Amino acid sequence: MNSIILLVEDDTDLISIYKEILELYGYELQTAVNGEEAVEKFKQVNPSLVIMDGDMPVLDGYEAFKQIKEIDKNAKVVIVTGYSQLEPKNQEAVKEGLIKVISKPLGVDELISLAQQYTKAEIKT
Repeated sequence: MNSIILLVEDDTDLISIYKEILELYGYELQTAVNGEEAVEKFKQVNPSLVIMDGDMPVLDGYEAFKQIKEIDKNAKVVIVTGYSQLEPKNQEAVKEGLIKVISKPLGVDELISLAQQYTKAEIKT
């Protein structure tokens, strides 16, 4: 397992905030702004964790998740969404191997907890 995290979010302000936080804790971050870009970036960097918005242009997070799982059935993917965790598409994605669905906004503690759980970076404190 490596320490690369792929953050997929179409809100560039959120990318900047999450990137600053994760890098402060010593993580290497790769980013993508839509699902199609996420799939290509996944192939290039083989991240240990993907944190992805569920609702994005070009290719949404759920379709990108499915394509990523076809590339690597052991891929660790989390979807962050403004919709209920009980939505059928969220429950279906969990059945298909999604680690979890997190409701927006994603807090700093939860972000760091996910990173610590699914990567092997030397954490700066």
